[in-house]
Amino acid sequence: MNVAVTGVGGGVGQSIIKALQNTEYNVIGIDGEVLGAGLYAAKKSYLGFYANHPKFIDRIIKICKKEKCKTVFPGLDVELIPLSNNIEKLKANDIIPIVSDSKVIKIADDKLETTKFLRSNNFTYIKTYRLKDYIFELDFPVVLKPQKGGTRSIGNFIAKDKREFDKYIANINTNNYVVQEYIQGDEYTCGAVSFESGCIGVILIKRQLRCGDTYKAFVIKDEKLSDFVKSIINVLKPFGACNIQLRVRDKIPYIFEINARCSGTTASRALAGFNEPKMICDYIFKGIDNPHFEIKEIVILRYWKELVVSYDKIEEMKANSFLYNKGVKL
Repeated sequence: MNVAVTGVGGGVGQSIIKALQNTEYNVIGIDGEVLGAGLYAAKKSYLGFYANHPKFIDRIIKICKKEKCKTVFPGLDVELIPLSNNIEKLKANDIIPIVSDSKVIKIADDKLETTKFLRSNNFTYIKTYRLKDYIFELDFPVVLKPQKGGTRSIGNFIAKDKREFDKYIANINTNNYVVQEYIQGDEYTCGAVSFESGCIGVILIKRQLRCGDTYKAFVIKDEKLSDFVKSIINVLKPFGACNIQLRVRDKIPYIFEINARCSGTTASRALAGFNEPKMICDYIFKGIDNPHFEIKEIVILRYWKELVVSYDKIEEMKANSFLYNKGVKL
C-alpha cells in the first residue's frame, strides 16, 4: 500500500517517513529540492514542483497514479492551500489528500483568525493585536510574531520593554505582524487525529525548544488537558492530523498556534504509541475510524543522524527526477 509524502526535505515530511517505517505502508517521497534528505531515505522518490508552481498538483497526480498511491500527506505549510483548493480534483483521480478544507487552514495559518476562532467559541485565548494598529494595550513583555506564514519561531521576538519593542519593529514588515501577550508557563505540543466523526485521540507532549524545534519531549497524561484539546478539535473540524501548541498558566491552557497538518514531532509521538500517519492510513485504506492506541509516558531526546548519499544518486535524481533506493531507516 503506497503513500505519497511531499516536502520530505523538511522535518515534517521526514517525521511522517519515520512514523510509517516498519508498517505495511510504503512511502513514496516527493520534494522540489534535489538535496531534500528524505528523497534518499524512501524506497522510491521523485522530484516534484514547489507549491507555487502551476503544475504542482498535476505533478503529484502523475506520481500518485504511477505508484498507485491512494493518499498524499503534505510535509510543508505552503502546500496546504494548493492541496486544499484541489481536493475534488485529487479525489477525481482516486487520491485522498490528508488536508483540511481551506477555512480550517486559514484559521490555523493566521494568528488573528486563530484568536477570533477561539474567542468566538468561548475558549481561552491570548490577547492578540495587529501590529500596525497596536496602541500599547498590553504590559511588557510582549511577543512579536508573523500574522501569517510563521514557522519554527522564525521571526518571533520577545520585547521586554519599549526600547526592545522599537528596535524589533524597525526591522520587520509591520503589515504581517501581530503583538501578543506573553504567557509564562509550561509549553506543550499536542497531537490530534480527526475524521468526519470527530476527534479520535490526543497526545500531550511537554517540550523544550531549540531554534523553534522540539528537542526534548516529555509525553504525559492529563485527562483535563486532553479533553480541552479534544473540544477544540471537535469545533475546528480538521481532517487527519492537527497540531496544537499551547502554554499552561495557573492551570489554564492558552493556545498560541494551530497547525492543520502533521508535526515535526510526529515520529516521536509514534514512538510513544500514538502513530498519527498510520492511524490515518488505516482509516483511508481499511476504513478503521476508531483505532486502538496506547500512549506511553516516556522521555524522548532528539538528535541529528547523518544520511550518506553518493554523488551518483544525486546526479541520477537530477537527470531522471526519480530514484529507486533500498530505503534507509531514518
